[in-house]
Amino acid sequence: MPGPVRAWLAERHEPPGRSPGEFRSAAARKAYFAPLRSRIDRWFLTRRPPSDALELTQRNVYIVPTRAGWMLAATLLLLLVASINYQLNLGYLLTFLLAGSVAVGMHVCHGTLRGLALHLLTPEPRYAGAAAVFRVVLDNTRRRTRYGIGLAVHRSGQWAWCDVPAEGSATVEVAFRPERRGLHPVPTLTAETRFPLGTFRVWTVWRPASQVLVYPAPEAHPPPLPAGEPLAGQAASTALRAHAAGEYDGVRAYRRGDPLKLVVWKRAAQAQARGSEDLVSRDTQQAQRQELWLDAQATGLPGLEARVSRLCAWVLMADRLGVDYGLRVAGRVLPPSQGEAHKRQCLEALALC
Repeated sequence: MPGPVRAWLAERHEPPGRSPGEFRSAAARKAYFAPLRSRIDRWFLTRRPPSDALELTQRNVYIVPTRAGWMLAATLLLLLVASINYQLNLGYLLTFLLAGSVAVGMHVCHGTLRGLALHLLTPEPRYAGAAAVFRVVLDNTRRRTRYGIGLAVHRSGQWAWCDVPAEGSATVEVAFRPERRGLHPVPTLTAETRFPLGTFRVWTVWRPASQVLVYPAPEAHPPPLPAGEPLAGQAASTALRAHAAGEYDGVRAYRRGDPLKLVVWKRAAQAQARGSEDLVSRDTQQAQRQELWLDAQATGLPGLEARVSRLCAWVLMADRLGVDYGLRVAGRVLPPSQGEAHKRQCLEALALC
């Protein structure tokens, strides 16, 4: 192949700053074995029924030598060959002493994970783009401490390590980052230990059955809440009668032009302590002849995800202000209300629409 053609192919297929040998030995090798590894993973995980509790026994705990273990095995083989060749009694003693220690370490390493019980606590809903943290409880019924137990999302490489006390339990927090809203299954987990010598890796794979609800990411800088819609029927006539008596009922978001005597200064001080500048005003029954509806059509945005993001920000804003609000999205209607339960219903509707 001519030199210019070879150089042109190298520029197109090899990243700058790396030699062709480095590229072929790293990226190409990973790309070559990736389909095979994913196929083996799918076959292996389908044999594991999902469950939120797992007890580790001989049937689901596996053991393989680590890289240090293979190097130690090669060292022991070299010592044995040298002892046989030179008839070294002390060489025999050292070789079989080390081999016995490795055998005992293998038994201890496997027993550290075997017999442990894992239990997944119910995961809390999270927002898209933020780390979803779920907690796993490790129960130890034996009368000795289990050291150096790690837990991580399968093939993530981000481990959380702990020691489980004798006849006690320990809680480990594992996180993953969902990028999309909706209902996501808890990812497959891996538990492992290399205690005490680091020459063997004892591990297991766990498929939890729980799912985590991911709310949409709220818009960073949303516009003010939309204007209210007029009440109809008996609710409007009730509001008119109450207005004649000059009654106040609840609060609403501050609007430009509201008199200062209607501003709830206590809530303004609380909002300022939280780092917010939102103001609320006392709401007369006359003002409550209108009700606040958060409608996807009122967002003024073309895409569904952008609308859902703005509605999520409006829900959080209305809940922070303590006003009644309703939600209309994707054919689902939630009547106006307020409180933590109503906020969760609205966020769940936005996550699953």
